[in-house]
Amino acid sequence: MSNINIDGIEIEVIRKKIKNMHLYVLPPDGRVRITAPLRVKESVIRNFAVSKLNWIKKHRAKYREYKAGPLKRFVSGEIHYYQGREYFLNVIYTNNRQRVELCEEKGEINLYVRENSNAEQRKKILTEWYRNKLKERLPDLIARWEKVMGVNVRSFGVKLMKTRWGTCNPATGRIWINLELAKMAPEYLEYIVVHEMTHLIERYHNKRFYAFMDMFLPGWRKLRKELKALPVISQ
Repeated sequence: MSNINIDGIEIEVIRKKIKNMHLYVLPPDGRVRITAPLRVKESVIRNFAVSKLNWIKKHRAKYREYKAGPLKRFVSGEIHYYQGREYFLNVIYTNNRQRVELCEEKGEINLYVRENSNAEQRKKILTEWYRNKLKERLPDLIARWEKVMGVNVRSFGVKLMKTRWGTCNPATGRIWINLELAKMAPEYLEYIVVHEMTHLIERYHNKRFYAFMDMFLPGWRKLRKELKALPVISQ
């Protein structure tokens, strides 16, 4: 990981085996992160950041405006998160199937609901969308780390947890992942998955466990520190 500074804004740069660059404005303080392919030159990353500078400033400002705001009412204009990115909620009334559509290019989450729906009903639909999206992402992530770690996850589940980001039952080979991780940048989800899978090797949080974590995911301590600064359940 390295940092670049653009117009007074510190930006974390993380290189990965990916094809395209991605930009994130992260909670809890509007921190900015770019993930970039391994061989992309720093000058290209800087030009990318400069080209997105207005977008960065706008979303940092809106995050500061909303982060201390009232509880979600699930109305158009609210900010919601998916994979660490901010999206504006766009509520659309429909008599057809109630559903959620992600519009990445527009930075919007379209929520199709009945006109007389209340906040709780809208929240339920959006929550199920988050659940399904996370369940879609987990099999490939788990399979990739099974090969690296030499373990077998027999089953996994997704649920809201009030005090934990994930749990593991070594006896059954089952792991649970907190639904809130659907909203967060992918590296946080990966960290929790690796953490829980490491319990299939070492049940307890001891020196052996942490040695495995250092081997599998060297940057895990930074991710843990950042997660500890966040509420486990958001609004």
